[in-house]
Amino acid sequence: MTTATGLVSPGRFPSPTEFWQSLNQIATRGYAGAELANHAFHSVRLVILGFLVAIATGVPLGLWMGWSRRAEAAINPIFLIIRPIPPLAWIPLAILWLGLGDAAKIMVIWFAAFVPAVINAFAGVRNIDRPIIEAARMLGTPRWRLVSEVIAPAASPMIFTGLRLSLQAAWTTLVAAELVGALVGIGFVLNMAQQDIYPGMILVGMVTVGVLGWATTLLLGLAERRALAWNVAGRD
Repeated sequence: MTTATGLVSPGRFPSPTEFWQSLNQIATRGYAGAELANHAFHSVRLVILGFLVAIATGVPLGLWMGWSRRAEAAINPIFLIIRPIPPLAWIPLAILWLGLGDAAKIMVIWFAAFVPAVINAFAGVRNIDRPIIEAARMLGTPRWRLVSEVIAPAASPMIFTGLRLSLQAAWTTLVAAELVGALVGIGFVLNMAQQDIYPGMILVGMVTVGVLGWATTLLLGLAERRALAWNVAGRD
């Protein structure tokens, strides 16, 4: 459209030729201080680290709040206060606490992914049929086995729903986190391309985020199908 009809200025949206030229440049010669593979690796690393920390903290907290009324009463008021805060609002505090390095970016990504993980783990426990838990208790199931073999598996479909939302939130937050104090990464590429008024490179960065997000979501889906094979078999 940009080249054939002229309806859209190439300065506003790149032509396919400009896109491929920009992609070839960053993939072979580099842009913003590194080649595309290095930028992508750094961004994926940040997302995975923030996502894993969110899983390690958010899922157990959600399970605990869903299982214990006392834990919910103590933690939920605090959670309801911090939940509406946009992840990007944590950037100044993260920089103040952790500086301009990767730790601050991981903290921001962690918070974005943390909230959906908590909410869905909590909902997963609360949606378990109470007779299932009562039957396990009547059989004298120890508490640790009740949690690991009854509650966690029963809540796992909702937990994985939360993980998909968490991963999506991690990717959408990554770009903004890398706009501040970054020297490498897809967000840094987008920032530099915007300053250089380089629409082709901006589109390359956007497409790269989309492809990486799709690939990581696909891997998470494969892990979900493997972990919940019993649930898939039951639906079939």
